[in-house]
This record gives sequence, structure tokens and C-alpha cells, in this order.
Amino acid sequence: MPKEFVHRAAVAEVMLTNWERKDDTRFRVAAQWPRSHSFFTPIDGHYDPLMAAETIRQVGYLLAHAEFGVPFGHQFLLWDIELAVHPEHLEVRQTPASLDMEVTCTRIKRRGSGDLVGLRYEVAVLRDGHLAATGGVSFTCTNSAAYQRVRGEHALNGDQQPLPLTAPAAPQSVGRTSPVDVVLSPVAEPNRWRLRVDTRHPVLFDHPVDHVPGMLLIEAARQAAAGALGATSLLPLAITSDFKRYVELGVPCVIDAALVPVRQPDGRRTVLVTGHQEGVLCYSASVTASPQG
Repeated sequence: MPKEFVHRAAVAEVMLTNWERKDDTRFRVAAQWPRSHSFFTPIDGHYDPLMAAETIRQVGYLLAHAEFGVPFGHQFLLWDIELAVHPEHLEVRQTPASLDMEVTCTRIKRRGSGDLVGLRYEVAVLRDGHLAATGGVSFTCTNSAAYQRVRGEHALNGDQQPLPLTAPAAPQSVGRTSPVDVVLSPVAEPNRWRLRVDTRHPVLFDHPVDHVPGMLLIEAARQAAAGALGATSLLPLAITSDFKRYVELGVPCVIDAALVPVRQPDGRRTVLVTGHQEGVLCYSASVTASPQG
């Protein structure tokens, strides 16, 4: 799969391998997950569910360019990402996982000219015929000139410098093993952190962008949930994310986590995570996991 179709600079970060159209709203997309990954590391012998989220995210860009005629260079804005996984079909085995995804576009928005403005799609991820994950994404897209007008002084100008790094939280306290992959910095309050943005991270910042990427915000939600649950390893079973506005680079973002008091019959717990900049809500997410993490 050409890396440009999924907005990745590194070939190694492309999860998709092929696609075909079934009709005007339904597609089949194939993907492969490596047995190991520098960032989406296996969790207790299972593929990281956030690798599934990244794979589902890439599907939208592929279809926009390859099937709906969106030119390269257009900018995309994610509004939400939903994911639910079946861990019994996420086990890491002796060969890479080959996946078949059934994609249904449920809301296709076009201008009067026919150009695509936005898309909502649902994905069923199958592994060896078994349902491994489901998910959905909504996004809008616009041309570069309109995007530049919207972003103004925040737009890329070719002179971006790496942001000063804040100290990472202890990796085990947020469900990671390496401080390099920690996206939260501790503050003097329980279940509250400052978003840690490392623009040099080779996966979260695969290429220059003018705002904090959505996948980094989802990772922040996962790490905050691990911190709130006291889990040194957390395999999320479900994640929903709702993006309200751009999270700007260089502006402190406060991440809060709150345990939902109701425990589900099977023992699962849900954590609600929010991110604020200058007191304004930028995004929210819910993360559900088993009590074992």
C-alpha cells in the first residue's frame, strides 16, 4: 500500500495491504500486523488494541483518496474514533496477523460539486474468519488553502522546532515499559497529568503536523486509565474518543481521569478521560478494561 494513501512517511507504519470496492458504500480492506512493533508493543501476549485503532484510522484516508477522489495534500480532521476488541482473537502467534476488514460508509457528505467533505465509516476486523475488533471513525476534509485560513498562525511554516520535553510519569504507573513512550507528565494531584508531547517520537509524530495527533490523545487516554486503575499493564477492551477542537502544540494540556463508579457484571471498569487547554475542553474519551488490566 503506498504510504501516501494513509498519511504516513515511514513504510513500516503502513498497516494496510490491499482493498477492493464491493459497492458504493461497502469495501473490503486487507491489513497485516507485525509480531512486534516499536510503539504498539504486545500486551500480555496480545496485540495492542491501539494498533487496531491505527489500522481503522488508516482505512478512512485510503478510501478518501483511492475511492472518493480526495486529492493528496488535503487536510483531514478526525471527530471521533470508536473501538471494541475481542482479546481471544488478538493473540500474537508465530506469524504476522493477516486481517480482513469489512468497511461500511454510513454517512458520505459531499459539496454541490461532488467533492467529498466528510465521511463516517464502520469497520469489522476479521482474523481467520473470527471477529477480532470493531470500530468507527468520522472525519471531515478540506483543501490546503482553506485549512491554512482556519489554522492561521498555527499552520506549518517549515520552521517547526522540537518542543521542550516535560518529565515523563513513571512508565509502570501508566501501563508502559519505556519512558520514551510515556505521554503524560505528573502533577501534584491524583489522576491528573500534563500531556507530554514529544514531537521527535518516530511513531506518534511520523511526519510534521501543526497540532497534537489524535492517536497521541487516544494513547494519553489509555495511559490515564491505567494510572487511575493502578494497572502496570492495561489492555483496553473498548475506547471511544470525541475530539472537540485542535489540541495545540506548545500549550499545556491537562489530562484528567475519573473512574465510573458502576462496575459492570463481568468486573470491567470504565475510566472517563478529558483533556483541557486553557480551561477549554479539547477532547474526551472513555476506556474500558478488565480488572486484571
